[in-house]
Amino acid sequence: MSAKKIERLDDIGPLAERYQVFLLDQFGVLHDGSAPYPGAVAAVSALKRAGKTVVLISNSGKRASPNEARLLKLGFEAGSWDHFVSSGEVAWRSFNGMVSSGALRSGTKCLLVSRDDDRSAIEGLPFELTGRGDDADLVLISASEGDRYDLDHYRQLFAPAAARRVPCFCTNPDTVMLTQVGPRFGAGRLADLYESLGGSVTRIGKPYPEIFEAALVLAGRPDRGSVVCVGDSVEHDISGGNGAGVATALVLSGILAQTPDLAGLFSQHNAWPDYITASFSFR
Repeated sequence: MSAKKIERLDDIGPLAERYQVFLLDQFGVLHDGSAPYPGAVAAVSALKRAGKTVVLISNSGKRASPNEARLLKLGFEAGSWDHFVSSGEVAWRSFNGMVSSGALRSGTKCLLVSRDDDRSAIEGLPFELTGRGDDADLVLISASEGDRYDLDHYRQLFAPAAARRVPCFCTNPDTVMLTQVGPRFGAGRLADLYESLGGSVTRIGKPYPEIFEAALVLAGRPDRGSVVCVGDSVEHDISGGNGAGVATALVLSGILAQTPDLAGLFSQHNAWPDYITASFSFR
């Protein structure tokens, strides 16, 4: 893909005039993990009242339900989005299908890497949890606790599994995450670490096609010219939207808030947004 003209917007008003379907990232666009960004709650509700189809599409390793519960807790209005598609939900459905087909056996020992002891990624699946890499049959990286542990902690955890070529799935490909103590390495960085130790990783989420296809199916398979993907990551949201053939808008409220060289970042990832806006809000 070659560079293209990027339109700078003061707010998302022009997007509401031009597009019918909104694929919205949550972290870095709607909230920072602890509070909504100014104007974001009102903006989502306004899009829904205007008759837009709103699909939240997230690289969260958690399933859709706990993500939606958190949004309500943060103050977002119930019913202000139509669907929530998380990489954790897409992965869970894939694992469930693999169990049903016999591709994954009941009793599979799963080394689950998550935050806050969250187990929603495997809830209802016939897996046995293990905290050790030397007896795991499957490694599932759904989140990072990079604000709590350093990479050496994960290196020691992963090394025995990677050495045995235990398959690993990463349901949050983000390499950087926002935390209350600032940006830290995300689950995607842990997937890179697992590969560096000799293991192989299947990544599920943005920018990979499966999650975009799932979102567009739920949106009713719209004409892609009527769809805009709004996110704060060039690597995941903009690249993924480009690959899905939909318009993209980069919001500078998240991980790129202090990035001086956006053009270099676009070239690095060979991905360019159609729009750039400072925040997801209406003035």
